[in-house]
Amino acid sequence: MHRKNNKHFRFFFLLIVSLTSLNACATNPTDNIGLYDEFIDSMVSKHQFDRNELTALLKQAELQPSILKAISSPAERRLEWHSYRNIFLKAKRIDGGISFWQDNKKLLQDATEKYGVPAEIIVAIIGVETQYGGNTGSYKVLDSLTTLGFHFPKRASFFKRELEEFLLLCREEGLNPKDPTGSYAGAMGKSQFISSSYRAYAVDGDNDKKRDLWNSNADIINSVANYFARHGWKDSPLITAKTTVSGEAYKTLLNTSLKPVHTIQELKQHQVNVPTDLPGDTRVKLLELNQVDQAEYWLAFDNFYTITRYNHSHLYAMAVYQLSQEIKNGVLAAKY
Repeated sequence: MHRKNNKHFRFFFLLIVSLTSLNACATNPTDNIGLYDEFIDSMVSKHQFDRNELTALLKQAELQPSILKAISSPAERRLEWHSYRNIFLKAKRIDGGISFWQDNKKLLQDATEKYGVPAEIIVAIIGVETQYGGNTGSYKVLDSLTTLGFHFPKRASFFKRELEEFLLLCREEGLNPKDPTGSYAGAMGKSQFISSSYRAYAVDGDNDKKRDLWNSNADIINSVANYFARHGWKDSPLITAKTTVSGEAYKTLLNTSLKPVHTIQELKQHQVNVPTDLPGDTRVKLLELNQVDQAEYWLAFDNFYTITRYNHSHLYAMAVYQLSQEIKNGVLAAKY
């Protein structure tokens, strides 16, 4: 217990020190340029960046205390399912998804045929992430990644790697590193790709020799579809299905793993209601989601797990799925 408290004290001490230094640095960001020396050396030796140009660029990065505050206590971690669901299953977001689908029908059809990912899932991702481009983030990505890479010890190595990826991305795509904006964590565009994902999975869907995740719906739609295809999306209608449980045995199947590690047969043996038309060795995860007055139970299959590769949260994946179904139903209804 004492060691755990020391660990927490040390983290918050470092956070306070960072915040203090950032307040000064926000008005004079060149003061801490020495923090970047090792990073600059690496970029010069590994990727042949010009030392003087990179030094001048990083001197212009403004460190943001509000980013540290946001990442240290993300609001979604404190929400139960009923509150989380209410954020994303609103009429405005559903209607926006229907309109986005109708406006991009051919692009979605082609992407689905090419990558095997349903149109409703692609649209729902863009809706959950940015409300179809309505909110792509206002932080300069350079500020976000330098703030987190050099002033957030808990995940500094990750964000330094993302800063490296961001600078490489800008060089490859002909972007001025001072221009792109995104989330506090450096996610960009309507699809909110972090820099490493942008480089690895973004697609030039309109063949203009650029991958523009802010303005080109062809690039955005194909990039989301490619992301899922590359993360194991299966040509199967199985994503998730609501179920019921009896007794207490099912509780031993509940765990924090996002992977479907149990089988239909195991769930049946633990008094979980399962589909009778699926092979007993079908992999599945049992989810317990808290509504206001009671819990509800869902079966989550491999494609549900693939959705969590976009954001490692079962609440996120369920919001995407349920939004996708509302949008799909709305599109179908509009045809009649």
